Amino acid sequence: MSGSTSAQTAGAIQARRQHSEKLLARVQDALTTMRKERAPVTVRAVERRAGVSRAFLYQNATARQLVAEAVAQAEGRQGRSRQETVDAVEASWRERALNAEDALRQAVAEIQAHRRHIGELMGRIRDLELDLPADAVRRLTTENTTLKQQLRTLTADHHTLTNRLAAARDNNRSQDRKIAELQARLLEHQPPAPLRHLRPLQG
Repeated sequence: MSGSTSAQTAGAIQARRQHSEKLLARVQDALTTMRKERAPVTVRAVERRAGVSRAFLYQNATARQLVAEAVAQAEGRQGRSRQETVDAVEASWRERALNAEDALRQAVAEIQAHRRHIGELMGRIRDLELDLPADAVRRLTTENTTLKQQLRTLTADHHTLTNRLAAARDNNRSQDRKIAELQARLLEHQPPAPLRHLRPLQG
């Protein structure tokens, strides 16, 4: 009779082991699929995907470790994704501000060059207008008028670029504040405690 009982016990143990292995395989398949889909990894989500009980996920050491590692990896991917988004936004706004500053410097340089040229022409006109024929004076006057028009255009462009630069700097400051807020929020989202620290459910 004892031999029969021992055989039954061994058979029951073997059946439970095989059942646990099947459940572990389902958990692994579910986690693999969730990684490929980049789906959020939680105990509830794994329980639903794998079709296993929450008690099994907590009580089986291997299942508990698999879920804990998957949760930690998912948290790491989410943190990297948030940081990459923050870095991209910051780089975009800084590039716009630098471009606006470069355009403004070029406009200022052109305005200064035109002013010097106009000054030189005015001096030549004053020095030579008595000796020049009328048509030459008219040509110089026309050129001077054209340069003044160009100066007015450049001055208007300078004003526009100045406004754009101011707007870009305001936007950059705003984005810096948003980036600081996002970084603070990232620091607040610490990875959850590993599941291996959870106590098994009491049967």
